[in-house]
Amino acid sequence: MLTIEARDPFALVRLDRPDKRNALSFELLRELERAAHRLARDRRLRGVVLCGAGPAFCAGIDLSSLSAPGRRLAAFWELVRPGPSLFQRALLAWRRLPVPVIAAIHGPCFGAGLQLALAADLRVAAPDARLSVMEARWGLVPDMGLAVSARGLVRADVLRELTFSARIVEAEEALRLGLVSRLDANPEQAALVWLESFAQRSPDALLAAKRVLDAALEQPPRRALATEKRWQLRLLLGRNQARAVRRERGDPGQPYAPRQYRG
Repeated sequence: MLTIEARDPFALVRLDRPDKRNALSFELLRELERAAHRLARDRRLRGVVLCGAGPAFCAGIDLSSLSAPGRRLAAFWELVRPGPSLFQRALLAWRRLPVPVIAAIHGPCFGAGLQLALAADLRVAAPDARLSVMEARWGLVPDMGLAVSARGLVRADVLRELTFSARIVEAEEALRLGLVSRLDANPEQAALVWLESFAQRSPDALLAAKRVLDAALEQPPRRALATEKRWQLRLLLGRNQARAVRRERGDPGQPYAPRQYRG
């Protein structure tokens, strides 16, 4: 249900349930969480593309999976147990990945699918993409990390309107609202080209940038400033900063070493 294609030094992580429009089942959620943790340990990985097989990126949660015998009780347990639920962990794990993550969106990107896309660092959407915070249609609230992943992307009143109405947004409007970063007729290829440009930079600097920018959104100012200092010190003591300076001065010398920090 989840395939990982190596495009050295990148990985294409594809939701592969085209007959279900890649709706997220319990099994697929567990696969997503395991895959994110496995990729996070790969020090040579330089970026990830999240994408979907068939005519959709992801049409949302698989309600039939939740209503199967025993699954409804499991879903309730995930909501009452201490700490993040499986639904939150499986999606936000991609936000915590130590490399750039880009969602390549085509077709429907609804509910849980949109929350997965928002957990990426950037989103490239095809002109046929359609996005929706759809949970209100089913009498539910977004509970798969939206409270974290939507920060800094869209205005609070816009997010409220999208959540209250559960309306479907076409790609052009999604771009204007900030739900997607750019449009491209071939979002997977565009995502790979973007990752190629990022791979010209130190992998440690990109990891540090992710953590510092996340801190700016998630932490009080004093803690965010301390995060800046901590990561800058790590970079100055690391292997790749001197190589970055040489490259900027026109002497490529040695290629960047694998990422030093786990993040």
